[in-house]
Amino acid sequence: MNRYENMRFWILVLMTSVSGFTQGMLLPLISIIFEKDGIDASLNGLNATGLYIGVLFASPLMEAPLRKFGYKPLILTGGLTVFASLLLFPFWKSLWFWFILRLFIGIGDHMLNFSAQTWITSFSRKGRLGRNIALYGLFFSLGFAVGPYMTRLVNVDERLPFITCSIISLCFWLTVFLLKNEHPEADLENVSFLATFQRFGKVWKLAWVALLPPLGYGFMESSLNSSFPVYALRNGINVDAVSMIIPAFSIGSIVFQLPLGMLSDRFGRRKVLIAVLLIGCACFAGAAFSKSNAIALFACFFVAGMAVGSTFSLGISYLSDLLPRPLLPAGNIMCGILYSFGSMAGPYLWGVIIKYTKGPVFFLLICMLLLVLSVLIFRFKKTAAAVPRHS
Repeated sequence: MNRYENMRFWILVLMTSVSGFTQGMLLPLISIIFEKDGIDASLNGLNATGLYIGVLFASPLMEAPLRKFGYKPLILTGGLTVFASLLLFPFWKSLWFWFILRLFIGIGDHMLNFSAQTWITSFSRKGRLGRNIALYGLFFSLGFAVGPYMTRLVNVDERLPFITCSIISLCFWLTVFLLKNEHPEADLENVSFLATFQRFGKVWKLAWVALLPPLGYGFMESSLNSSFPVYALRNGINVDAVSMIIPAFSIGSIVFQLPLGMLSDRFGRRKVLIAVLLIGCACFAGAAFSKSNAIALFACFFVAGMAVGSTFSLGISYLSDLLPRPLLPAGNIMCGILYSFGSMAGPYLWGVIIKYTKGPVFFLLICMLLLVLSVLIFRFKKTAAAVPRHS
């Protein structure tokens, strides 16, 4: 890489880390604020789906403007949307106003991440593509892990986390102006909506099992970040402890993401997925019996993150093993859509569960989810053998 290419790469990676930071902050922060205000747990969880509804809404609409305007304008538009939305939170504290702001943040984040990821993929040389995408995912996870620490600022002033995060977003957003605009390659296939949905059907038929880990990961991750704070506060765990426990999951996933990827290359994606799902199941079973012990919960979250924190990336890798090359783009889109569906369903469902149940049900149901996923992947062995692999 020359100097400009190196600068371009790191600007895109750092913008991604800010996106992860924003998402990691908002989920627990708003849950804690609403819980302190006495907002119903199910409504609290429903409000958290706004970000993922934004992602889901934006997903099928991104390709056309990217081709027309290029990478840089989309990243600038997405970053400006996130910055403006964060800045508006302190002006009016309302359940539905904050829901709309989270929706716009979801749209802005998706514009930014989709454009940055596609841009990195387009300029990365074959020998460095894996490294570049790994760094891209790693920095998003780092941002997501640091975000919950901002919840401590609530004890100083409720508006302070939003203002601080918006200033950080603005500073990084300004660096994008240093980049030259580029467009996707002109010879890429222009797929109609009808053709895209036809490919979705083929992907589901051939590789539905590889779509389950992203779905389950979205469900689990959003639940841990938005619903666990409510569960924790109701079980005597203070805000400072919550702000330490939640990032433990993300930190665990960061520590072991690359080793798990290497293990899956050596032993196969299916075997590694089954193993990590069962380890995660055991960790959340341990969390169920830890009650309000913050240290034990931190340890359980950390080890669970080491195991199941990479299920999204392992699911995408498993998908690439099962699908022929022409179906990979549609398969990656479906991974993102199912991740968003899981992220939307998790907070609301757990909000209802927390409202009507007591005790460790929260963790036991996550155990059941991971166990079911491992069984489905195990039973897929014979079907997978007949699927054509891409070279």
